Amino acid sequence: MNKIANRQVMCEVLMKEATRNDSNLVVLTSDSRGSASLGAFAEKFPERLIETGIAEQNIVGIAAGLAHSGKRAFVASPACFLSMRSIEQVKVDVAYSDTNVKLIGISGGVSYGALGMSHHSLQDIAVTRAIPNLEVILPADRLETEAVFDYLLQSNRPAYVRLGRNAVEDCYTEKPVFQIGKAGTLRKGKDVSILATGEMVRVALDAREELKLKGVSARVLNFSTIKPFDQGAVEAALAETKLLISIEEHSIYGGLGAAVSEVVSSSPTSIPHLILGIPDEPAIAGTSQEIFDYYGLSATGIVATVMKNFGDERR
Repeated sequence: MNKIANRQVMCEVLMKEATRNDSNLVVLTSDSRGSASLGAFAEKFPERLIETGIAEQNIVGIAAGLAHSGKRAFVASPACFLSMRSIEQVKVDVAYSDTNVKLIGISGGVSYGALGMSHHSLQDIAVTRAIPNLEVILPADRLETEAVFDYLLQSNRPAYVRLGRNAVEDCYTEKPVFQIGKAGTLRKGKDVSILATGEMVRVALDAREELKLKGVSARVLNFSTIKPFDQGAVEAALAETKLLISIEEHSIYGGLGAAVSEVVSSSPTSIPHLILGIPDEPAIAGTSQEIFDYYGLSATGIVATVMKNFGDERR
């Protein structure tokens, strides 16, 4: 059982990069080095870590200024605050100004489950994907997280990356090749396409195995990049399967489901598309798993939704 959270992988990759003599890497935290698992980085490279305190608007502006001076700035802050309190600075100082700032929203989704709506991050994808010139990325597991951060270190593009708090079971058997704007087909299938992003990809894979026992062949697609978005992967799923279901640890508005629907609406192919996420209400408080179970975002819940809407068409 994997016990390595994606945020720990982030720290390992950044520490490795910081050892390079010519590295201009700097990491900024908003009283969040512990939450971001960056304690080891701060201890080994204190001159490369900037602590702003609880000042999300300032941290983005400072990062943008550092980027303008040639630094490669990584901001690690809770997703719920980074994507809300500092969104004007993200829009203007980072995206509009085209600065090389990587915004890492830690503990995204319902990672802070028991703390309720103030700490849930269920609108961040909707907000960030609407901002021009900003990439939006949600890696699925520790292996893809390593590949994503390898990419981020080579890219000069502004980006928002969401990471969860807890370790998730591996979706890949080895580090994948990450391509911005490309969805990955993790499992092939001809009946149903399950489109997932972030740490919901593992749930989609588990649901796929349960559906297999029921005689349903499910394709699993990993949309680790929400922006730019892989329209071709959706179009192929529309043409080759009979039902689309998108799942996300996010509001049903504005996230992966919305991006998929934008493609579906302009397609001549007419098959059902179901959006499974958090409905338009303050999500319940509880552990992440309790919240997933409540809203049907567990493997069992996804299977039940598929079977209810797919029915005898599988034959």
